[in-house]
Amino acid sequence: MAEAHAKHHDYHLVNPSPWPLVGSLSAFIMAVGAVLWMKTLEIGGLHLGPYIFGAGFLGVLYTMLSWWTDVVHEANTGDHTRVVQLHHRYGMMMFIASEVMFFVAWFWAYFDASLFPNELHQVARSEFTGGVWPPKGIETFDPWHLPLFNTLVLLTSGTTVTWAHHAMLHGDRAGVRQALWITVVLGLLFTCVQAVEYSHASFDFSGNIYGATFFMATGFHGAHVIIGTIFLAICLLRVYLGHFTPTQHLGFEFAAWYWHFVDVVWLFLFAAIYVWGASPGL
Repeated sequence: MAEAHAKHHDYHLVNPSPWPLVGSLSAFIMAVGAVLWMKTLEIGGLHLGPYIFGAGFLGVLYTMLSWWTDVVHEANTGDHTRVVQLHHRYGMMMFIASEVMFFVAWFWAYFDASLFPNELHQVARSEFTGGVWPPKGIETFDPWHLPLFNTLVLLTSGTTVTWAHHAMLHGDRAGVRQALWITVVLGLLFTCVQAVEYSHASFDFSGNIYGATFFMATGFHGAHVIIGTIFLAICLLRVYLGHFTPTQHLGFEFAAWYWHFVDVVWLFLFAAIYVWGASPGL
């Protein structure tokens, strides 16, 4: 009987899991709470929107923690065979491709506004830009100050995460820990510097097209840096727990891929928005 149920293939059939259902319900509750909160709608005379949103958000976080814990258990118990790892890599590639298109949308919006500040098909566009880019009255950031410093920070972090990957392949766990610590600290430093930069911005998100496109593009990138930093911090914790081996470290490999993606996007942001976009009279 045991032989009849033995696995004779390299594929992993996922066990029944409650997390897709729990995650969907939590996301729905969070969305309903967000609508009630933003619209200041009442239920029985009470503003319950923030509380409903918070409950859904906690449910989403719990789902993520529990689901990923199950995936880590699958990896540590041998379910992630070479075939399964290959398919996971395909999935991660498609995810990063979708993220690329996500940022393409913000670059598209930025270039549409900056290259054609006088387009008549856009209602009152010239009133928002003054016919030039950057728009009249907008004081842009000096790209060779904090933005350049942050660029060097992020590029250095890309080097250290590559160092960590190289150490992982050679079984140097001390090197992995050291390199990951440096990478996580650099990620936190980038976020802190960007927060300082935002606090000194002479323009707001609302009321002008420059601020809207600037904060959407750089802000979403900043959110990805925070996510990537958490991703790498979890990998660092797993290194201390002894989860990874030179041949079995898919979670860390994906974290490195994601971090390099964040690096490349920032280079385009720095060149297009901070350097080119700050040139007067475009």
